[in-house]
Amino acid sequence: MNSVYFYVLVMAAVTYLIRVLPLTLIRKQIKNVYIQSFLYYVPFVTLAVMIFPAILNATATTTSALIGFVIAVVLAYKGASLFRVSLFACVAVFLVEAFAL
Repeated sequence: MNSVYFYVLVMAAVTYLIRVLPLTLIRKQIKNVYIQSFLYYVPFVTLAVMIFPAILNATATTTSALIGFVIAVVLAYKGASLFRVSLFACVAVFLVEAFAL
């Protein structure tokens, strides 16, 4: 058997098992608070893990990206709107890159 086909077969089986096993093994509602909390935050963590490297590579320098990221996090934490967060982060990156030495 060619190794590429074997690898694809194993990947398909693992992906299928990850999606099917919870449906077959867990039939009733999950009442454990810790497991509910974990499952609630999984989509947010996954999205953050995918977006953060893109933030660092989206600008000319990593410094401007980090400054824009910090400003965005602070404004979002204080409850600013999505438009305001993105506007101020973009302006910060623009200013850092325009006046960088």
